[in-house]
Order: sequence, then C-alpha cells, then structure tokens
Amino acid sequence: MRALFLQHDHVSPPGPVADAFAAHGFEIVEQVVVPGENFETPNVTFNHPNPTDFDVLVPMGSPWGAWDDACIGNWLTPELEWLRTAQAADVPIFGICFGGQALARALGGSVAPGPKAEIGWHVIQSDDPEFIPHGPWFQWHYDRWQLPPGATEIARSAVASQAYVIGRSLGLQFHPEVLSGTLETWLATDGKPALIADGQDPDTLIAMCKAFDADAAQRAHNLVDQFLSRVARITAVK
Repeated sequence: MRALFLQHDHVSPPGPVADAFAAHGFEIVEQVVVPGENFETPNVTFNHPNPTDFDVLVPMGSPWGAWDDACIGNWLTPELEWLRTAQAADVPIFGICFGGQALARALGGSVAPGPKAEIGWHVIQSDDPEFIPHGPWFQWHYDRWQLPPGATEIARSAVASQAYVIGRSLGLQFHPEVLSGTLETWLATDGKPALIADGQDPDTLIAMCKAFDADAAQRAHNLVDQFLSRVARITAVK
C-alpha cells in the first residue's frame, strides 16, 4: 500500500501522521509542489501524479489560500480537478488544513478568509470524541471552508468548521502533523511576524509545542487509526 503526502511548501514535513501510516504498512511517498526557491513566487506548474496509483492521498497545509487562484492558480486549479478525480475513483483522502479546504472546494463547497486567525493550541467541539478528540489540536489558519454537498461535519470551533467526512475521505482544519520542530521551521521561514501580529510570543508557543510533542504524536497516530478503520475502510497491517 502507498500513501502520497502532497506537501505544498518545502517546510512542512508530514511528521507523526506519516509515521502512523507507515506503522500500518504504508509506503510513504512525499512530493513537494512549490520548491524552496519559488517560495516567494509560488505560482508554479506542477504535474500531479495519477491518484489511482496510491491507496491514500494526504494533501497537506499551505501558506497560501485555497481560494487564491490569482496567487497559485497554475497548480491550484489542476489540484482541485485532481481531488475531484480521486474522490470519483474512491481513493481515500486525508486532507490537512489547506488540503481539507481544497477538497471542500473541489467537491462543491467553498473557501474564504475567516473572521480571524486561529494560531496555536485549541480545544474544539467534537460530535465523536473517539474519532476526533476535543484536543488540544495545533492550528495555523486564516481561512475556512463551507461544507460541500453530502459532507458530514464532525467537529468545529467558534471560528471554523474543524473536521468533516465525505465518502471515504476526511477533511481536517487543524494540523495533527505539527510538532515543535515544524513550528520552529515555520517561524524561521516567515511565520514569526504573523505570530507576533496575532499577539503571541514565539518562544512561549514553541515551549508549549515541546510540552505537547509526545501527546500530539499519539493523537496523530490514533487519528490515523480511526481514519483507516472508520472512513477509508482499509484493513492495514500493523
């Protein structure tokens, strides 16, 4: 079995989510859409692979908006079609943040800026805590989706919908893959001014991440377990 992790930038590794899929016997394949040299000019051309070559697709987060065709339309428009094709072919999708937003848009929902950002560790309201625990979950987003037809929302915050299921696919607004090392990289790349503008201290958030690392990794593993058994309905080998 093969799981494709589609990383939209060069500074967002799949972390414990990939570890969890690997523990179930998946071969982990990683592809980066926007290479580091194009971070400031992200409207690149990218050839998405055949989705049916994989057993699970994991489109990940992005510093760019899933609504922003002017900024990233060269690859965003093809990615929406790619996600539609995958869903029609019954290939399970585990969409993280931008990935969950793009899936919602691809399937007839919409994505737009939210009323405010959610950055840092947040508790969410879940209709199914065994599947999506209340948290805390790490967040870093400015946008939110409107659910596509046929989707079932299973978690939310005061700001945004946080998780939905549609067919054999799952959309997440939060970041189960983020540990302290990823946050440190984001802050070193371009995230520190945004975090300070949000009224937060970078050192404090890094310290919180380090304190949560072990628990966050375990939550990521549990979430993948639940996704595979309850949504994707894949009998994997541990």
